[in-house]
Amino acid sequence: MSMIGEYARLTADEFARALEDPEWAEERVDELVEAELDGDGGGEARCLDTDKAWHALDFLLTRIAFPVDIVFGEGSIPGAEDWGYTPPRYLAPDRVRAAAEALRATPVERLVEGVTPEDLARTDVYPVVVWERGESLEYVTAYYEALVPFFAAAARDGDGLLMWLD
Repeated sequence: MSMIGEYARLTADEFARALEDPEWAEERVDELVEAELDGDGGGEARCLDTDKAWHALDFLLTRIAFPVDIVFGEGSIPGAEDWGYTPPRYLAPDRVRAAAEALRATPVERLVEGVTPEDLARTDVYPVVVWERGESLEYVTAYYEALVPFFAAAARDGDGLLMWLD
C-alpha cells in the first residue's frame, strides 16, 4: 500500500472548529473529498494530494531552507486519530499566507537544482525504488507546481490547511 500526501482547505470557521473537534474535521474532509470526486466541488479545489512525492518534496524543501513546513504542517490537532498513516496536522491561515508567498517566490528550478534521482535514492527518500530506477524529478516538480496555486487560493481566501499521510 502506498503512502499518499493529502491536503484539505478549510474556511477560517471550519479550521477553528477542526482544532476543537477532530471527529468533525475528519467528517468534513470526507465530505470535501467526496464532493470533489463527484464533481460537486464548486470551483477551485478544496483538496489536493501529492501522491508519493510528499517525502521528496519534504527533502527538497528542507534542503533549501523553505520557511514553512508545507508537507507535515506546523501544528497537530489535539486528540486526532490517524487518518491513514498519520493524524492530521495543520497550517493556520497566517502560515498558509507565508507559505503561499514563499512558494510564489521559489521557482521549481531552485527546488531541484543540483539534485539527481540518485541523491534521493542514497538518502532513502520514499519511494526509494522510483529513484533507484533513475526516474525523472519531474514527478516531484509536477506536484510542487500544483501546490503553488492551491496554497495561493487558500491564502487568498483566508483558509487553514490540514495535511496527513493516507
